[in-house]
Amino acid sequence: MKRSKRLVSMTRYIIERPRTLISLPFFVEEYQSAKSSISEDLTIIDERFRQEGVGYLESIAGASGGIKYIPAYSAEYGESFVEELCEKLSDTERLLPGGYLFMSDLLGEPRTVDTIGKLFASAFVDKDIDAVMTVATKGIPLAYAVATHLNVPVVIARRDPKVTEGSTVSINYVSGSTRKIQTMVLTKRSLEEGSRVCIIDDFMKAGGTINGMKSLLKEFDAEVAGIGVLAEAEDEEEERVVDDYVSLTQILHVDDRTKEIEVQPGNLLRRLS
Repeated sequence: MKRSKRLVSMTRYIIERPRTLISLPFFVEEYQSAKSSISEDLTIIDERFRQEGVGYLESIAGASGGIKYIPAYSAEYGESFVEELCEKLSDTERLLPGGYLFMSDLLGEPRTVDTIGKLFASAFVDKDIDAVMTVATKGIPLAYAVATHLNVPVVIARRDPKVTEGSTVSINYVSGSTRKIQTMVLTKRSLEEGSRVCIIDDFMKAGGTINGMKSLLKEFDAEVAGIGVLAEAEDEEEERVVDDYVSLTQILHVDDRTKEIEVQPGNLLRRLS
């Protein structure tokens, strides 16, 4: 196989397996090439990844070593995307009662969701995440996108148990927006005890739902390794109960009467700088 074709094939294989150890002997056998040639190819791929700001190849020494693709997307990679996202969220046609914004169309765009997943995965790539958790339903596509780029499973908490999921663990929590007591359940088989979990949600005001997920994870002796939200908005009437999180966008001002929306980038890009 010519080097140009081998490079394309190797790059595709590596990108499809983020954070997965791939041995050099595998590539040698797969492409029937010398180890020195494979090493040169991997150096080229690593340099190109770094130049484009889409991650890098981590070398693992030893007999059982090899390389891992670390999907660490740069702030420069996401700047134009976040600016465009803020512009879309500023559209007054998105206004909903209670200061909420309609975002279902964005969460239904595969390319948009995939890019969001890349940026969140980059923010948490060094946290040794074992699973990504969200609550049904709007956060599910985001959670799967992040999990894809971290190469970990998705855990979905629900507000009511399903017979097909077997025995569950449930907790009660206070909803930050309605101040009502709600229930959140998670099947016992979905998460191993002691897991390091990344929580992903689409929207956060006071943070009651995220706080509920944190309480639920305590029942599994799991550790919250990171929290990511697509959009955060200040709730003047409620004190925020979550303080350590990463946000892609920040909704500064929403006025139903004057039809005004002010949105700016969140703190995620600063974390990637």
